[in-house]
Amino acid sequence: QVRLVESGGGLVQPGGSLRLSCAASGFMFSNYAMSWYRQAPGKERELVTTISSTGGTTNYADSMKDRFTASRDNVKNMVYLQMNNLKPEDTAVYYCNARHQRFPTLGDYWGQGTQVTVSS
Repeated sequence: QVRLVESGGGLVQPGGSLRLSCAASGFMFSNYAMSWYRQAPGKERELVTTISSTGGTTNYADSMKDRFTASRDNVKNMVYLQMNNLKPEDTAVYYCNARHQRFPTLGDYWGQGTQVTVSS
C-alpha cells in the first residue's frame, strides 16, 4: 500500500520557520521525484518545489524560491521542506507528491496534506 504522510505543519508568526516532513512507504522511493504543493483557501493547488530522485531541486515562484528549501533522504524514505521567513500568504495546506522519475505514468501519489497557518 502506497502511503505518503505529511507532518510538521502548525501555527507560526510571520517571520518564523517550519520544517515539513513527508514519510513515504509502499513504493521504491529512490526511483521517484518528490514535490511539495500547496493550496490556499479559494486558490488552485500550486507547485512549490520538486526534488529529483537523486536530489536535484527545482524551485518555483520568486516569492518562495529564496525562502523554501527541499531535501530528501533516500535511506529513510523521507522528504523535507524547510520554510523560513514565513508570510501570511504562505498559509495553505501543504501536500507531498511522488511521481516516478523515469516513467511518470507508472506512479503518481499524494499525501493528505498538513496545514500551515502564518498569523500574528
